[in-house]
Amino acid sequence: MKVESVLPDLKKTILLDAPIHDVWNTVATSEGIAAWFMPNTFMAVVGNEFTLKSPFGLSPCKVLTVDPPYQLTFSWDTSGWWVAFELNEVDGKTEFTLTHGGWGLADEVVPKAKDTNETIHKRMDQGWEGIVYGKLRQVLGHK
Repeated sequence: MKVESVLPDLKKTILLDAPIHDVWNTVATSEGIAAWFMPNTFMAVVGNEFTLKSPFGLSPCKVLTVDPPYQLTFSWDTSGWWVAFELNEVDGKTEFTLTHGGWGLADEVVPKAKDTNETIHKRMDQGWEGIVYGKLRQVLGHK
């Protein structure tokens, strides 16, 4: 008998040479999120429903937690995904951790992407690498 398990959360952590409030404004405002992630209709209010404009079309999301300037969590699309941003002050810098969870079984198909969780998981792992270590860092003025 083949036993499948749920795919693990994706997690990316980076130490940014920026004050926590600057990082918070970049990851917890509509304008900030649009600069490094995707166009959106985000507002940092628990229960707020918003959309992310992904390559596959509009994705419905909902803000689950907001604890300025330390944590923000939202649901993403209709497949059970959630994304969390965690910020911690470290000697005048900010440690930023992005966690993308809520993955299903490897062979389940993500309807909007029309591909399996396993394929999307691998693609998103690489995507988050470029987004967190590249675009977010660049938006905050790091080369």
